[in-house]
Amino acid sequence: MRRYFDHIDLRVRSLVEARPFYEVLLPALGFTRDASIPGWFTFEAADSDGAREFFGITESPTHIANECRIAFWVDSMPEVDRLAAIAVRVGAKNIEGPLYEDPGYYAVFFEDPSGNRLEVCCRERAENSPANS
Repeated sequence: MRRYFDHIDLRVRSLVEARPFYEVLLPALGFTRDASIPGWFTFEAADSDGAREFFGITESPTHIANECRIAFWVDSMPEVDRLAAIAVRVGAKNIEGPLYEDPGYYAVFFEDPSGNRLEVCCRERAENSPANS
């Protein structure tokens, strides 16, 4: 399978503040192997071909969140709903949704403890979306 990215390095104001949030969210998203190294909180997701993508978080005390967003793709609306509930439980901020952003595009938008923008989404075939019901 062709890979389109290798990893994400995310900055947060405080690892102590961010760790409880990401310790729950990342495994729920499929990043199940703790691969942390000094100064980083990192989880990997292994593909069937053995390739490992990872999501790494490090502290930058002067970090200021901006308008960039990281969107995680999932297979279904129930999976978006499940992850939205997890995000609420672990303290996500500024939650919008889950909702249809566009016909066939179902998502929840939220922020981590440092204000970084995240999203969990799924795309449906046009004939299955509410606009075509």
